[in-house]
Parts: sequence; structure tokens; C-alpha cells
Amino acid sequence: MCDPTSDKTTASGGCQCGAVRFTVTGSLRPIVYCHCEQCRRSSGHFVAASASQKDKLKLESEDHLAWYRSSDIARRAFCRVCGSNLFWQSDSADHVSIMAGCLDQPSGLEAAEHIYVDSKADYYEVNDGLPQHPEGQDLSKLYDSNRQK
Repeated sequence: MCDPTSDKTTASGGCQCGAVRFTVTGSLRPIVYCHCEQCRRSSGHFVAASASQKDKLKLESEDHLAWYRSSDIARRAFCRVCGSNLFWQSDSADHVSIMAGCLDQPSGLEAAEHIYVDSKADYYEVNDGLPQHPEGQDLSKLYDSNRQK
């Protein structure tokens, strides 16, 4: 990934129908798999998400972007036209999680870990060798390690 202070586009993406498009400058966080109940219910399975600093995410077309208050601490964004899950944003964080599947390929990203594994559904196993955490984690260490690459 490029220098996080750069204004060079490092990633782009969008929804399935193309009504919402975005670009990211600077570093993206490695992929984190979230198995919490809210992520499972909003996506139909567990979520794979990267993340960007809020000020590095630029929406190119957002007329069809809708935000849903999914809890008292966070909100989720999706396309009003096709329903694609796009973003998750904590009220207190300086980053926005970006659903990995909506990133244009190749992304150059790798998976780093699993969170909320104690909340996973009963129909699959997590056995890919990545670190597993029963609950959430402070993911800022992943930003720091990615910036050093």
C-alpha cells in the first residue's frame, strides 16, 4: 500500500448496480472477519471488511447511499437501489469499515484475524489459522502494521 499521507488513490469500489462509487487514498486496513450477530444478519453470513480513515474515503456518487442506525454506537451504509452492504461506522472511531466484497479487484489486501468468534453461526467452522478473538478487538494495531509495509 502507498503512503497514508498521499493523495494517490489506493483503492476504489462500489455497489453491485454502480449507483454508489467511492475511492480511498492512503492505506487500507487488512481484512478482518466479523462474526457478530449484527454483521451476520446484515450480510447473510460473516462480514469481511477493510477500513480507511474517514477523511481518506471519498464518495464519488452517493445519491443512492443510505445509512441505517444499527445500534446505539454505530451505523451501516447500503445502496438504496441494489441493497449492497458498503460501510460500517462507529460513532467514536476515526475510520470507516469498508466491506471487502465491494472493493474493485485486485485489492492487494490480505485477511488478518477474526473477531466475535463466540457469536459465530453454528453451520461453519473457523479453521484458517488466523488469530481468533471471542469478542471485538482494538484494530488500530492493524493500521500501524499496514503502514509499515
